[in-house]
Amino acid sequence: MPEGSILVADDDAAIRTVLNQALSRAGYEVRSTGNAATLWRWISQGDGDLIISDVLLPDESAFDLLPRIKKTRPDLPIIIMSAQNTFMTAIRASERGAYEYLPKPFDLKELIAIVGRALSEPKQKTPQPAKVEDFESIPLVGRSPAMQEIYRVLARLMQTDLTVMISGESGTGKELVARALHDYGKRRTGPFVAINMAAIPRDLIESELFGHEKGAFTGANTRSSGRFEQAEGGTLFLDEIGDMPMEAQTRLLRVLQQGEYTTVGGRTPIKADVRIIAATNKDLRQLIQQGLFREDLFFRLNVVPLRLPPLRERTEDIPDLIRHFFALVEREGLPPKQIDQAALDRLKRHRWPGNVRELENLARRLAALYPQETITAAVIDAELSQPALVAPGDNKAGDDNLASSVERYLTRYFSSFEDGLPPPGLYHRILREVEGPLLSAALTATRGNQIRAADLLGVNRNTLRKKIRDLDIQVYRSSGN
Repeated sequence: MPEGSILVADDDAAIRTVLNQALSRAGYEVRSTGNAATLWRWISQGDGDLIISDVLLPDESAFDLLPRIKKTRPDLPIIIMSAQNTFMTAIRASERGAYEYLPKPFDLKELIAIVGRALSEPKQKTPQPAKVEDFESIPLVGRSPAMQEIYRVLARLMQTDLTVMISGESGTGKELVARALHDYGKRRTGPFVAINMAAIPRDLIESELFGHEKGAFTGANTRSSGRFEQAEGGTLFLDEIGDMPMEAQTRLLRVLQQGEYTTVGGRTPIKADVRIIAATNKDLRQLIQQGLFREDLFFRLNVVPLRLPPLRERTEDIPDLIRHFFALVEREGLPPKQIDQAALDRLKRHRWPGNVRELENLARRLAALYPQETITAAVIDAELSQPALVAPGDNKAGDDNLASSVERYLTRYFSSFEDGLPPPGLYHRILREVEGPLLSAALTATRGNQIRAADLLGVNRNTLRKKIRDLDIQVYRSSGN
């Protein structure tokens, strides 16, 4: 039978009653209060083996009370509850030394299990993480159960160096999560270095990762540092790890096993003080079965697996996300926008193959192209039901369609301003809004032929490839390719 005394603080009498009954049935002695003053008096007297508290109490925030509790009784586990279900709340709870954070509404069985773990674990002082000053800049948005679980896992990982494997479809925000782990963790003062395996020629990946010595290969005229060296003391984000060639996988495995590496052409081992975060939109277990990914490397990278759900699995987050993006583009100089409920309902019915990135791009288009302040369902329906800018076809037809599509796009953009021209200083925003659709149209018109698309656009092929990578443009492939 469980033993222990639990102190509950919540200004909602119904929640206090539910917790009192559930914890008492589980065998615990329970006392509850609706204010922070009483809770602090009990704690000061040495009462209670565990605290369960809401964040917002009538007389004091639990976030303000937590540091005093940890100073007075550092071994006392504290479970924080909150209806303010944001990443910021989870991080603040972790920063102030909470044992666990639970979003409301919570599952009583889960709470009882957490209480049991907290009381049975050896008592140890909670490590004090680095102070986080600017929580408002955190880009992760969503209150869905799926996102709440991600926030909780991230909060636990912030003050560790554990290797994390982030999986999820393209556009779900894998790099945002990696940056959050770095920017609000104990390595936040070090560099954050990202490398996309799919964007680098396979024969150059080892040099990019580990650096090379002068004369290591043809064209290596000087010594060059690699991403491991650049990320020293910080975080190295290995994006699209499933595209890493086997030779580079073997070298990466050595780093993870022994904590050191050698440059290409070098002989002296170099110690690596780097946290590794990897990401993939592929099924690595399937790649292992196909002989394309090392199983031992997978287990080294998959210490903490973290799956980001596609937007279609968390459509309840769409209202928060679209408002977040409208606020973002307004700060960048585009007109302010609101959205009505019917438009939100229409957004929730969309499948979102491009996930959160597709929603962000839509928000930018809406802010740039439509003069009305409130976006309606008719506008959303028109945007989401539009066919591709250019339909696949012969190159001549593609050229004509591309020209007319770009003309229509620019006409709509400029017509959203009173005098037909945007205010000074917004031309870089025009480039951002037009560039992605323009490149996508050119690639679709040429059936994914990048040489032809580069000629059509009048740009260098390497420039086009870089833009495709930077803007994460999906290249059209014909069925015969």
